[in-house]
Amino acid sequence: MQPSEKHNPKEIVRAGYDLVSQAYRGDTFDFEHSGYRTFLGWLEPHLNPGAQILDLGCGNGVPVAQALAPRHHVTGIDISPVQIERARQLVPQAEFQVADMTSIGFPPEYFDAVIAFYSIIHVPIGEQVGLIGAIGAWLKPGGYFLASVGTRAWEGTEDDWRGVEGALMYWSHADADTYKKWMQAAGLTIVQEGFLPEGDGGHTVLLARKPAESEEK
Repeated sequence: MQPSEKHNPKEIVRAGYDLVSQAYRGDTFDFEHSGYRTFLGWLEPHLNPGAQILDLGCGNGVPVAQALAPRHHVTGIDISPVQIERARQLVPQAEFQVADMTSIGFPPEYFDAVIAFYSIIHVPIGEQVGLIGAIGAWLKPGGYFLASVGTRAWEGTEDDWRGVEGALMYWSHADADTYKKWMQAAGLTIVQEGFLPEGDGGHTVLLARKPAESEEK
């Protein structure tokens, strides 16, 4: 990275995932015995075949897009060009594009579901409120938002991430109660909550729903 990019959180994330792509996630993954299977199991019963789904921070497409694309229309967004190139090869049934999730635009009420595993927590905290508000607008009435978010507030970086020399990674997240408030402010109702352990800590998983038009007062 150029000197100016070393202090730009988004460039850190982009370069970091480009470097660790293979170390982070191989071409295959034991989906059925993973937390992804558990938490997608919350969402899938609410989806009709052919649902429009947005995978924010899709990585190489494994396992979320790969699991859902055979039955639904999946759009994957990631800031890492390396991850997106791999996703296009590994999950050809889905559509993928390199993009910053905080600046991309989608039509209102377009998606039946938005999924964000391990991605919003890489966005600078000051941009997360607006992003969650946008997600609420992108969802159709009755649509769902499934995300892993912070459990405790923290911001920082890690050198040689995933054991890859020279790989730097950045995180920024609020605590779980703050995310619940932001989702509620975006017009979403929390319907289920869980926890994804990782290392010495972990992430809160929230499933939120946008009220159907018939439910709006």
